[in-house]
Amino acid sequence: MRFDNAFLDEIRDRVPISSVIGQRVAWDRKKTNASRGDYWGCCPFHGEKTPSFHCEDKKGRYHCFGCGVSGDHFRFLTELEGVSFPEAVERIAGLAGVPMPARDERAEARERERTSLIDVMEMATAFFQDQLQSAAGARARAYLRDRGLTLATQQAFRLGYAPESRNALKEHLASRGVEKAQIEACGLVRHGSDIPVSYDYFRDRIMFPIPDARGRIIAFGGRALSPDALAKYMNSPETELFHKGNVLYNYARARKAVARGGAVIAVEGYMDVIALAQAGFENAVAPLGTALTENQLELLWRMSPEPVLCFDGDAAGLKAAWRAADLLLPGIQPGKTARFALLPEGKDPDDLVKSEGADAFRQVLADARPLADMLWLRETSGGVFDTPERKAELEKTLRELTARIRDENVRFHYAQEMRERVQTFFGRTKPKPLRAGEWERRGPGAQGQQGQGGQFARPGAGASRFAVSESLARSALVKRAGGVMSLREAAIVVALVNHPQLIDENFEHAEFLELSHPDLRRLHATILDAMAHDAANERSEVLERIAAAGQTDIWERAVGLIRKARLWPVLEDAAVDDAREAFAQALHLHRSAGTLHKELKAAEMALATEPTDENYRHLVEIQAQFRDVQATEALIEGFGIPSGRAGRGV
Repeated sequence: MRFDNAFLDEIRDRVPISSVIGQRVAWDRKKTNASRGDYWGCCPFHGEKTPSFHCEDKKGRYHCFGCGVSGDHFRFLTELEGVSFPEAVERIAGLAGVPMPARDERAEARERERTSLIDVMEMATAFFQDQLQSAAGARARAYLRDRGLTLATQQAFRLGYAPESRNALKEHLASRGVEKAQIEACGLVRHGSDIPVSYDYFRDRIMFPIPDARGRIIAFGGRALSPDALAKYMNSPETELFHKGNVLYNYARARKAVARGGAVIAVEGYMDVIALAQAGFENAVAPLGTALTENQLELLWRMSPEPVLCFDGDAAGLKAAWRAADLLLPGIQPGKTARFALLPEGKDPDDLVKSEGADAFRQVLADARPLADMLWLRETSGGVFDTPERKAELEKTLRELTARIRDENVRFHYAQEMRERVQTFFGRTKPKPLRAGEWERRGPGAQGQQGQGGQFARPGAGASRFAVSESLARSALVKRAGGVMSLREAAIVVALVNHPQLIDENFEHAEFLELSHPDLRRLHATILDAMAHDAANERSEVLERIAAAGQTDIWERAVGLIRKARLWPVLEDAAVDDAREAFAQALHLHRSAGTLHKELKAAEMALATEPTDENYRHLVEIQAQFRDVQATEALIEGFGIPSGRAGRGV
């Protein structure tokens, strides 16, 4: 039975070769580096005492430096255990959790046809290479020389030339016994009912052979030499061998380079890939003249968990980056994302390495920005957010983008990241700095007095404390003691009880919560006790602990406060995503408030000890931060919750 190469590649990629070989070979602890997927042991094919048998998970290969054997998963099983190839494939497929394909005689016939077509494509590649070195290829050679490509580079990428003739390639292949139907199936000629005589598809073009994942030529790209050509770059048409959206140029070579270390770099064109390879960056690939597709993105992720997407430094390049960001967003996962390298304006990788050298491109890669930065840049660059409506529109857009992420955990962290960016971006109005002598002119009735703009008043002679504005004094931020239960603190505790998975997810923060209200501190201690005794897996278990501790009345008061404030995301019937988001918001505000209280005390002490303009301004700035946190405290009522849902669960 023949197996589709894509199927074999898939199961090889899913199963580390070390897990197959490790069933028969004991790895040497001193030489093995398991974290890098690098394993050493004594060769199972010949007797030895010193480990010279090596396998690498990244490459999916083994090699013995003693006896010279080498191979992949399947060869190891067939040669060491004597199983047939289909049996070896079945065993690896079982480890990969992939069902074996049903035998399809028509598919096998197509595979035989594909093999014969690949032979034809190899003939065409050799023909184009020969033409490049002929008298007819003089202009093409001059063009490549002007582009700075060495002969070694041209040969490595098997560059060629399609002569300016309607039938040069067709006649060459026919003379080699290739049938008309095969030439047409390879996309090497234009044909059809409206074309009486087929003719060569590529004419007077620099030819870029396009290999598949195994390095076999499956298509061509052609760069026109004539300035009058309708298309400067042209790819082969879709064929049995070639589906443009499933292929990355230079994939096979780049995969080997990435296996030696580093991330894959995606650039925009053939010449960029070739110029980078000549400059020492062999890990570059390119889509074939179109925007990156989902299938091409999956190919990138097969090579690197965090590929670098590199775009030209012009308006078109930036638009391509935005499209790629949208494509990436739904599929990102923990350890599976991308970074964006933006070139200087007007430059592409080819231009940059020629004019400024390889180090300039290395710096571009070093400055690559994460996906979150690119999304933020797109939505805020050049925007004016000077009204509540425009601010709300930005928040809505960011919420909609975040909601597209399929992975729940990554979606949560993106929502949190975007909230924090919004808060920082909208910022706060800083108080006007004091001018020289203004401190002395300010008295109890000056603008800085409490209640006027929320600033602290200057104390009278001998005063050591500053009053807080009336609205701030009423805020939950400064209700640190007494009988009033803080709404924010209640929201945190109620969320932990109603959604116990939040305890485990945020244990580091939940364990060391500083709560001002004594009853909430008691509830918090009971929650931690339940966690310690593995009795916090379900809401009912935590409530049983609360009842056993005689704290049901405290719990009901806290829930009553939440219901009165209509903070439905932390209640029992809220979706866990909403609860997680509300908890993160409340926790962020709570920690911010705690930090501000400490800073406030230190600032008051500094001002009482040394009443300078600088210390006064510092105190005023902390007061402004209080106003910011007080204003954003409404976020725990549901940042990211569409209107009309506020009453749910109440």
